Amino acid sequence: MTIKPDLSAQIPAELGAVHFVGIGGSGMSGIARLMLGDGHRVTGSDVRDSANIAALRELGAEIAIGHDAANLADDIDTVVVTGALWEDNPEYRLALERGLPVLHRSLALAALISGRRLVSVAGAHGKTTSTGMIVTGLLALGEDPNFVNGGVIEGLGVSSAAGDGELFVVEADESDGSFLLYDTSVALITNVDPDHLDHYGSREAFEQAFVTFADGARELVVVSSDDAGAKRVTEKLSHEHVVTFGQAADATVRVHSVETDGPVSFAVDYAGATYRATLRIPGLHNAINAAGAFAVLVGLGFDPEASLAGIARFAGTGRRFELHGTVGGVSVYDDYAHHPTEVAAALSAARTVVGEGRIIAVHQPHTYSRTQTFAKEFAEVLEQYADETVVLDVYGAREDPVPGVTGALVSERFADPAHVAFVPDWQQAADYTASIARDGDFVITLGCGDVYRIVPQLLGSLERERG
Repeated sequence: MTIKPDLSAQIPAELGAVHFVGIGGSGMSGIARLMLGDGHRVTGSDVRDSANIAALRELGAEIAIGHDAANLADDIDTVVVTGALWEDNPEYRLALERGLPVLHRSLALAALISGRRLVSVAGAHGKTTSTGMIVTGLLALGEDPNFVNGGVIEGLGVSSAAGDGELFVVEADESDGSFLLYDTSVALITNVDPDHLDHYGSREAFEQAFVTFADGARELVVVSSDDAGAKRVTEKLSHEHVVTFGQAADATVRVHSVETDGPVSFAVDYAGATYRATLRIPGLHNAINAAGAFAVLVGLGFDPEASLAGIARFAGTGRRFELHGTVGGVSVYDDYAHHPTEVAAALSAARTVVGEGRIIAVHQPHTYSRTQTFAKEFAEVLEQYADETVVLDVYGAREDPVPGVTGALVSERFADPAHVAFVPDWQQAADYTASIARDGDFVITLGCGDVYRIVPQLLGSLERERG
């Protein structure tokens, strides 16, 4: 079983020397980077080395590979953990035995945010991109925000940074309710598509958490006008200052005239004026994400035209339609999409730029509960938006295996089995993908687990097949 972090734990007045268990993830590494910037001694551990860990080491962090009680030095004052740790983690167990403060990463972030004007970005999808757009826009406007994002912002090369300004922008995690911990000034809700029902238990409870999150914002709520769940949340809000964005006719910031042939172009109507932009990234969903970021920036008091121009500088984030290489005319991309709505958005964006080529999706289902709940929906969107699909086995993450729940639950639900293959062995999956690929095709790995690690195998198989 994974740990159940105590989100009500008392944050120490002084954190002192901080040890991060699972320091390599985007969120944890971002918080660790800010802790280092604040002058804390930072140590940590993770199961494998990574670029995030290398960057933290360069900044002075002491990081061990592998979890071991010996990693927790005697002079550590505070331990920071993620909800993905197992209860028998030796560093976690030793911290409890010593009586050290053990903080969920969201509590550590709350300690860093204290006293700042906070923009919190929440939603089942689009958080990382929207956060990156807001940060990019603020920098273009001459601001110097603090930020912690769930992915590396292209052009900046980091997922977090300490700024000198009053603004703090965070990707707020709704998966375990921790987004309710923050003293938010401006709340952005990208959508409220049902997810994380293993934590909330029901769609109604999931949506109520967003109502609580939004009504707690001090200044402004920015919320999707199009998403069905977001609309239900909006109807329940008692907040006095709510701004909507999207394609709906009554949206405060209305997106229209969208052109998706290549990098997406669009117009937004706001306060009686029309503003136009072309992004550096494809997809209708990114035009809508940009409208939400625009609504936040103008809500903070910035000039509309300059705000949209700043957002248009955004060049994407790591693991969002990220090109890793091209071999023999076949391009290999990676994307974090792990919910049916996200998969549909990623593949429809790819469709606008693939031209005459085909899309081959390599899908890694994420968690047993999500796979069991959404197997039919995954099959439907993969069959609709991809030409061929290779399904890997489930990445369990924080969950124990569930008998009978494998990637086959998705592949077996395709209406036409000729265009899908369940291949749990990664090398066999890479070889099979290379064998069906043609000039001009896009191969796209999909999932928020470790599916990105198959990319070198895909490129190697393509080299052998087509080199």
